[in-house]
Amino acid sequence: MNDRWEPDVSRVALGDRSLFADLGHRAYLAHAAVSPASSEVRRAVMAIAEDYTRFGFGAFPRWRDQRERLRGRLARLIGAETCDVAFVASTTVSVVDVALSIPWKRGDRIVCFRGEFPANVTPWQQAARTFELEVCFLDADAFRTDEGMRALERELARGVRLVAVSAVEFATGLAMPIDAIAERAHAAGAEVFVDAIQACGVVPIDVSRAGIDYLGCGSHKWLMGMEGAAFLYVRPDRAASLVPRVAGWLSHEDPLRFLIEPEAGHLRYDRAIRTDVTLFEGGAQNGLGLAALEAAVAPLEALGVPAIFEHVQRYHDRLEPALIERGFESERSADPSRRSGTLSVLPPRGVDLIALASHLSSRGVIASTPDGRLRFAPHWPNAESEVPDVLEAIDAGLKNA
Repeated sequence: MNDRWEPDVSRVALGDRSLFADLGHRAYLAHAAVSPASSEVRRAVMAIAEDYTRFGFGAFPRWRDQRERLRGRLARLIGAETCDVAFVASTTVSVVDVALSIPWKRGDRIVCFRGEFPANVTPWQQAARTFELEVCFLDADAFRTDEGMRALERELARGVRLVAVSAVEFATGLAMPIDAIAERAHAAGAEVFVDAIQACGVVPIDVSRAGIDYLGCGSHKWLMGMEGAAFLYVRPDRAASLVPRVAGWLSHEDPLRFLIEPEAGHLRYDRAIRTDVTLFEGGAQNGLGLAALEAAVAPLEALGVPAIFEHVQRYHDRLEPALIERGFESERSADPSRRSGTLSVLPPRGVDLIALASHLSSRGVIASTPDGRLRFAPHWPNAESEVPDVLEAIDAGLKNA
């Protein structure tokens, strides 16, 4: 491996932007959309690119250890064992892979949620069409109160094969009660798939404690990596029961033997398909994306996700009341356990949301606008001292929007 790069966390501190010196914005608050690349991410990408430039296919074994080191970091991040994590291309791919591989029976029922990002809905709908299943919907926003859990219990009583839920709802920032959902689902004989892309890296997750069966997460939001890399966790007993409908050439046991043995005759097509989650690593992977991801995850590990979560809540605690004073309606939960890294607000009546966001951008404040909301999503490099600048831009924007 290129000995000029390994994760460097010596300059990592909450509220410190020194790894983002080239970021051209006063306050970047769109980590729920796409995170900017740190200088360490850029250094990792350059290092692996240089190795492939110099060594061609010889660079692959030089970076194999890096990928296994990353696998361990991701496992620790979610409270899993290293062997239960696989690399995939995106959150969507993780959902598709599981949706196509569960041993469905005709008539099985899947619970999805209105308000979810489509990545955790569309694959289940397609699986339902393919395997003659039924998809039923609950309202994610109902989980602000006990009504959401009561509605879930009513569906579970009717018979459910799988509950597909996001750890955090992308538009409102509502953190779903994943532990309680998993407990109720398992008691009713159902499994749980968690889309964690709006949580991993900012909201603590422990798949072992919660008993989560499947979890997928892409790298370009709160994990702060680049697009095109993601991971999938599958509980070991669930992995063993999956049908390998999406297996590729690397999904076999001992798949590389015919490439490394000195004698001919090792090329075979009957080697067993692996029965753990790595069966989903069926072909070539995004080496640059995985190198970038480790460079991004190392600071999260060094700081600790609980500390990052509290840091972001302090930021929101300053920003939210000032926005309410200006006529915005906050969708942040009053229950601290239902909060996330996202503060979503509805604009005052008559305010053009897109025009407001554009004005904020012109003043160096970057927020996103999912489904009619203005969404603020700071992360560990954001300092509370940014808040007055954000509010100054908001005030100017309200005069012009």
